[in-house]
Amino acid sequence: MADQVVPHFQNTSGHDSIAIGAKEFMCIGAHPPFDHPHVFLDMGSEKEVVCPYCSTLYKYDATLAPNESSPSDCTWVPEAA
Repeated sequence: MADQVVPHFQNTSGHDSIAIGAKEFMCIGAHPPFDHPHVFLDMGSEKEVVCPYCSTLYKYDATLAPNESSPSDCTWVPEAA
């Protein structure tokens, strides 16, 4: 059983890049129902990664908590089932 939730981020507002506090996360593209397939991205030893679906550039920022983004409107929290 997972002991932590993988943070989800989206780019409905069309930002050029998004700073996030996680190196492993899910990109959903935009707010549902306009989202793309939810893809797991892992930066590994790099400090940035581009989503292969929506081309959003995510940049790691160690000053942010794992579930935080800058701009802050890019963090997405799935609704409980």
